[in-house]
Amino acid sequence: MAVSAFLALTFGIIAYFIGAGLTRRVQLLSAYSIPEPVSGGIVTALVALAVVSVTGREIQYDLAARDALLVYFFTTIGLKARVSDLRRGGPVLAIMLALTLVYMVVQSIVGLGVARLFDLPLAAGVMLGTASLIGGHGTSIAWGPTITEVHGVAGGAELGIAMATVGLIVASVLGGPIAKFLIARGRLAPAPAAHVVVPTAAAPGPFPPSDLRVDHVGLMRSILWIQAAILLGSIAYGLMDSTGIKLPLFVPCLIAGILLSNLVPWILPDLASPAETPALGVVSEFSLSVFLSMSLMSMELWTLASSAGVLMVAITVQAIMAAVFIIGVVFPIMGRDYFAAVMAAGSTGLMLGATPTAIANMTAVTQRYGPAPLAFIVMPLVSAFFVDIANAVIIQWVLLFASR
Repeated sequence: MAVSAFLALTFGIIAYFIGAGLTRRVQLLSAYSIPEPVSGGIVTALVALAVVSVTGREIQYDLAARDALLVYFFTTIGLKARVSDLRRGGPVLAIMLALTLVYMVVQSIVGLGVARLFDLPLAAGVMLGTASLIGGHGTSIAWGPTITEVHGVAGGAELGIAMATVGLIVASVLGGPIAKFLIARGRLAPAPAAHVVVPTAAAPGPFPPSDLRVDHVGLMRSILWIQAAILLGSIAYGLMDSTGIKLPLFVPCLIAGILLSNLVPWILPDLASPAETPALGVVSEFSLSVFLSMSLMSMELWTLASSAGVLMVAITVQAIMAAVFIIGVVFPIMGRDYFAAVMAAGSTGLMLGATPTAIANMTAVTQRYGPAPLAFIVMPLVSAFFVDIANAVIIQWVLLFASR
């Protein structure tokens, strides 16, 4: 049963509202900061599994809208970034990047170990490690042909997609509880300064911000800036692709957003930027929420049975290793404060379920306990830019080791 892109988007929005309803009614979900798109998406995926079990016909979603929402979301992250904030977060960014790189090596070693445990080709360990977990579905699909055709791993892409699926589920439900544990144990709270909202002065020019309200003008202005950043990012993506540089489309769009939000106000001070406006925040939240709900609702749970054993062992070991590393290493080094707890939730999402899950986990935690602005500057830059580049290098290193 084929579901069109329009219906898939519609179902994604419905899945979000299902999750929102569950969060209001089930205290456990709100207490452990489980994102609404996660609970709604999982319920919808279970309904799809029941339909497949009864009818014997698989459901295939057209996810073109989901992929566009991912680009939209990361572009909004770039547009909200300020150079002054990047400078302020520079040391933390460098430390978090170093910690993530260390864990990527650990995760790769675990993947190799599980592959050897089940007598699989060592190259299969790539799909049980960073390619599927930190890389997510996109990286698994991208490396699948290489794993299968060059390294002789039958069903390599399918194994990676299945691992990314279970990783997404575990990352989504584990990040909130880890943050809750750290916050409760340390009696942590946001810094007082994080609660201060500094209104921006109205700027003159052809596109002045109306005020701090969200109205149609603000939304249209934000969407126009997003479109401009995506256009520039797409041009950069094409140029990089022609020179052999392989990066997801959202990475150059994120960078284009950063450049636009910081250079245009400096070059054209009369032209208002959408950075830090509520309208841009609405677009960002919508993009992330519907992307995540669509990702979870479209999980083909019926495909997991054939590799259930290796998947369960792999994700259990990876989840335990991630939790130990985050609680024992990331949280102390990040400062043992509320910011560090929010970063722990984000790290759980990143290390087990890719970048959007990291942001969703942090959003759910901050909605319950209070803001942590610096976390939303550091985590996207680490996870959406540096990690993708590092992951390509580490995957090649693991494959080189496996081929010996």
